[in-house]
Amino acid sequence: MAVLVTGGLGYVGSHAVKMLVERGESVISFDDLAFGHTQAASGSKVVIGDIGDKNLLKKVFSTHDIDSVMHFAAFADVGESVADPQKYYITNISKSLALLEVMLEFGVKQMIFSSSAATFGEPEEVPIPEDHPKNPTNPYGRSKLMLEEILKEYEHAYGLRSISFRYFNASGADPSGLIGEDHKPEHHIIPLVLQVALGQRDKFSIFGTDWPTPDGTCVRDYVHVTDLAQAHVLGLGALRKGKATTAYNLGNGNGYSVREVIAMAEEVSGKKIAAVETDRRPGDPAVLVASSKKIIEELGWKPAYPELKTIIETAWNWHSQHPNGYDGR
Repeated sequence: MAVLVTGGLGYVGSHAVKMLVERGESVISFDDLAFGHTQAASGSKVVIGDIGDKNLLKKVFSTHDIDSVMHFAAFADVGESVADPQKYYITNISKSLALLEVMLEFGVKQMIFSSSAATFGEPEEVPIPEDHPKNPTNPYGRSKLMLEEILKEYEHAYGLRSISFRYFNASGADPSGLIGEDHKPEHHIIPLVLQVALGQRDKFSIFGTDWPTPDGTCVRDYVHVTDLAQAHVLGLGALRKGKATTAYNLGNGNGYSVREVIAMAEEVSGKKIAAVETDRRPGDPAVLVASSKKIIEELGWKPAYPELKTIIETAWNWHSQHPNGYDGR
């Protein structure tokens, strides 16, 4: 049996693909290369295309014995989602529905879904548990929550079981240094900060210094991308054993402010990182920190790289060795 991984050549998807391949799974990486890279395939079979292309999907399902899907393919820039919500609803919802339609046509009824902490919006309690009220503050978060709700209905109506993983801040790079984070344009805090350290960017912008946090900057829960991949493998095993549709938070339970991330990046890189204070970014919550108690108790998930310093060290290793990403050293 094979696992179809949409967005399998992207950042988080490629780390899941690498772990699946290392465990002997047959893996098909399906990606449109908007943010993915063929160099991140880790020996998986590669299909280049759009997840909204039902004819291509049908060809893939008809030529491979697929038993489950890991669905990473999506747009994920909060600011862009506010400026261009249509783009997010078309890709994150409409194209996902096309994928689900083809899955049902071929009798594939197991999905791991890449969701987001953005489904929660402004937290009423920290750390955030899975049953916390869902009030997303931006179209990106709403698109992820919509698909979570759709997947619940698909289990009830069609028997398609799913596990939704609500990532907090995916960070770091595979400790091997073979794969890492390469977005163009980049919008994640750690690589942006490290680009300043590498001299590729003049300064880093801090979006708001008047948030209700200890130092006035946003606080986030950073979780290592390899730990995210481990959770996906555990989730796949649970689905194969009959696990019912559910959702899990994936974070470390510790929050770090933007200023703390910058300070740690300076320590790890040995470089001074220039930062400029600017206005708040639309749609950003002040604090997002996860409670991952549920997945720890139910699936035995144990993050191997929970420390911010380790996360940034693996990211620095990747970015300093691949200053131009996958396109060349």
